[in-house]
Amino acid sequence: MATGKVAVVTAGGSGMGAAVARRLAAEGFQVGVLSSSGKGEALAKQLGGVGVTGSNQSTDDLARLVDLVMARWGRIDVLVNSAGHGPRGPILEISDEDWHRGMDTYLMNVIRPTRLVTPHMKQQKGGAIINISTAWAFEPSAMFPTSAVFRAGLASFTKVFADTYAADNLRMNNVLPGWIDSLPPTEARRESVPMRRYGTSDEIAATVAFLASDGAAYITGQNLRVDGGLTRSV
Repeated sequence: MATGKVAVVTAGGSGMGAAVARRLAAEGFQVGVLSSSGKGEALAKQLGGVGVTGSNQSTDDLARLVDLVMARWGRIDVLVNSAGHGPRGPILEISDEDWHRGMDTYLMNVIRPTRLVTPHMKQQKGGAIINISTAWAFEPSAMFPTSAVFRAGLASFTKVFADTYAADNLRMNNVLPGWIDSLPPTEARRESVPMRRYGTSDEIAATVAFLASDGAAYITGQNLRVDGGLTRSV
């Protein structure tokens, strides 16, 4: 059984997901990490945790990680849902198959692990789920149509979950990153940000760590923009 808190991070092999795993480990969490590349499993071992190489689009792979974490530490206090990259293209040229892939990438990636961890969190009378979304969830960009559409749906899912489970001391919030340094930088994108710079994966990780902390115990159902002011007027 764990003597401290335990976090599960999906899509945690690189970028923001990996930064989150490192930050939570530095703050004393035991960590379980899922990634499709094997990098997450290696990172988890480096951090003294456990990892599974698999897909967040597979309930079986997610269940393997949850079972592994529960067997080792007996609890899950925090779930962080990150994501890869879904299909892009002109909105009416995206195929039915790619729309479904977008839903798997940006919405079901949250719903599947949430189903698995919620019973454990209810039993222990508390838990926090944090989803890494996008700054364009409410002001969609034609550059990222499947992300914008399904993460708008994620915002609704988050509010319904918060309403349903707040009385059980379970919280869910979304972090909405803008241009982050895990993406290839361009001058035009940098100039579009009022702060005139890309954000860092570590800044996103710090925001996630706050939402996972006791200091955020009264925050649920929210969408927190971390975008340098990019969507300040929406």
